[in-house]
Amino acid sequence: QVPLVESGGGLVQAGGSLRLSCVASGRTFKDAARGWFRQAPGKEREFVAAISRGGEIYYSDSVKGRFTISRDNAKITVSLQMNSLIPSDTAVYYCASTPRTAFFASRDYLSAQSSYNTWGQGTQVTVSS
Repeated sequence: QVPLVESGGGLVQAGGSLRLSCVASGRTFKDAARGWFRQAPGKEREFVAAISRGGEIYYSDSVKGRFTISRDNAKITVSLQMNSLIPSDTAVYYCASTPRTAFFASRDYLSAQSSYNTWGQGTQVTVSS
């Protein structure tokens, strides 16, 4: 059983929207922070957005104002609403979970890949110009 499963990727024209979802299963993620990262072709994987156990939200500068991260009350599903998409948003998007973490966590902590110990398999997002 895969603990984190992403869905919602696809092909969209510039200016369009997509909504990604990440469903957790197999263990309790209620005490963890969750994040989204992405990896474009030929580039390093980078931070996109994260939500702490206590509900703090952080975004990378490149998506701030266009993307919105949210989660359900059961903390099973974390979503990433992506609006005003541009071609440079093209990437494989990964959701991730930290181990049990403090109620509040800093941006530095949640934007670091090393803070996460569980990763999804990724979903492709392609934005055409």
